[in-house]
Amino acid sequence: MKGFFIKTEVEEFDTFEQFVKEAGLGSDDLVFCGEHTYNDYVKPLGVEVQTLFRDRYSKGEPVDSEVDAILDVCRNKKFGRIIAIGGGTVIDIAKLIAVAKPEYNVDDLYDNAAELKKHHQLVAIPTTCGTGSEVTNISVVNRVSKGVKMGLAIDAMLPDKAVMITNMLDSLPYKIFATSSIDAMVHSVESFLSPNGCSISRIFSTEALKTIISCWKKAVDNGGGEAWKEFAADFLKASNWAGLGFGYAGCAAVHACAYPLGSVYHIPHGQSNQLMFAPVMKKYKELQPVGRINDLEAIIAETLGCNADEALEVLYELMDEVLKSEPLKNFGVKESDLPGFASGVIKTQQRLLKNNYIPLTEEQVLDIYKAVF
Repeated sequence: MKGFFIKTEVEEFDTFEQFVKEAGLGSDDLVFCGEHTYNDYVKPLGVEVQTLFRDRYSKGEPVDSEVDAILDVCRNKKFGRIIAIGGGTVIDIAKLIAVAKPEYNVDDLYDNAAELKKHHQLVAIPTTCGTGSEVTNISVVNRVSKGVKMGLAIDAMLPDKAVMITNMLDSLPYKIFATSSIDAMVHSVESFLSPNGCSISRIFSTEALKTIISCWKKAVDNGGGEAWKEFAADFLKASNWAGLGFGYAGCAAVHACAYPLGSVYHIPHGQSNQLMFAPVMKKYKELQPVGRINDLEAIIAETLGCNADEALEVLYELMDEVLKSEPLKNFGVKESDLPGFASGVIKTQQRLLKNNYIPLTEEQVLDIYKAVF
């Protein structure tokens, strides 16, 4: 078994200004973020840095052609550190910039993964509470030219620093909070159930899960909506812990089945995970009702104050309070798509499927899609 380690240094600040003063940002630094983030947090401080605005090249989750355009711009820049400020998309792209040779495009990165080395120090500052990308070695790109959304995972892409600043979540819209926190919850569950986890990774997974679902419940009990912001610091920490958990133990079938929904129908990543979470868990429960899944039920039951045998159903109901789930057909998915999705998951997502609570066949994956269609 590989040893558990945390290579990324995790720092915490109350404000972005405090981070800037301690980090000594200057003209050798490349700040990669959305233009609105720069205007809200960086520009008012008058710090002289180089900038690269993600929204001038990419609007949604990373797509190969858009990432190629960003890499092309970077060829003409000379910089030291990369300061990535944003959600999972920004941080995932920054990881690719950090390891790309000047002549590389996305295909080159995937084709030469084993040889990649870090060329720039990477500092990741999350502005959502979901991906945990600031402490993982994974970057996910929708490779439209290949017809598949897939992750690239190499240790060279681990950020050197993850900087947690609660007030970076101040302007986070509710829908992005909901989808990102659901993503973090799924990270915690999948890494907890993963046969490739260890006692230490499960501590992070467990604490992340307990924190997220308890804060969801308190926010819902306080009227929902913007009530979550009272617990923003807890959600941010839990997202980070979940990242540490799945960075070691991996994600599994929920993420694997969610990828085609994002790739083909552009359903946001966290929402795609929500759509697939209950059907995957129900399939697990059907096929192997006795095992680590019972430990998971016990944690949920203790946290939400319910019986263990009803814990998962209570969690599904709570998720619906955070963000209402819908059938796949409501997003334009066609029933004729489902066999292709199931086949593609089995063929292209073994990196994730090896972390399943139990192995799943193509027929069982198809059943999962049908259950939520």
